[in-house]
Amino acid sequence: MDQQPGNRGEVRHFLASRRAKITPAQAGLPTNARRRVAGLRREEVAVLAGASIGLVAP
Repeated sequence: MDQQPGNRGEVRHFLASRRAKITPAQAGLPTNARRRVAGLRREEVAVLAGASIGLVAP
């Protein structure tokens, strides 16, 4: 996948905004008492998608 450096921030913002709209309970995941941010973590999205988080660039 060929990505232009200027699009990286836009993609990051898009994905983060979508993750923030879904709670772990809505996704069928166990809820923890404390979270720094609302919504799903990257690792939780990877689990739901059946993907390895090792393939995701930071």
